[in-house]
Amino acid sequence: MPRPLQPRTPLVARTSRTARAGALALALAAGAALLTGCARAVSLEPADDAADVACADVAVRLPDAVAGLAERETDAQGTGAWGDPAAVLLRCGVPAPGPTELECVSYDGVDWIIDPADAPNYRFTTYGRTPAVEVIVDSEQVSGTTVIADLSTAVSAVPADGACTSPDDVTDALDD
Repeated sequence: MPRPLQPRTPLVARTSRTARAGALALALAAGAALLTGCARAVSLEPADDAADVACADVAVRLPDAVAGLAERETDAQGTGAWGDPAAVLLRCGVPAPGPTELECVSYDGVDWIIDPADAPNYRFTTYGRTPAVEVIVDSEQVSGTTVIADLSTAVSAVPADGACTSPDDVTDALDD
């Protein structure tokens, strides 16, 4: 007597199911990684001279934390960000500022011009360094003084070619 036929799942179907399950798992993992990466990156516009070699020197020296805030990934060359949400933003390669009446402070050999026009967000721009570095600080979250102290070592990679002066400095020089 002939044996009854047993229904069998074709090998192709098993392979397809396995392949589909593997592909689905891989797609889900890739999607999760993509979403995680996109959610973490801070979107910034690079400065005009962000490709300058001096900006690369600054970028490799940026600290892991600024004012106690963890560094964030950014999507533009010559940039940095710290905090979640970002409270400190850095762009290297901005135009070097000329003479100004804005306050200028020096920390650890780096001169910074302080622009309070958008307070409570303060713009700190290096003075006497080309290309210049711009740092925007949300003063409601962190201290600008602490931020420039934490960034001065990295920024000093751009050689100084000038320094802030006060009217007294100019008057004293003329008197000599």
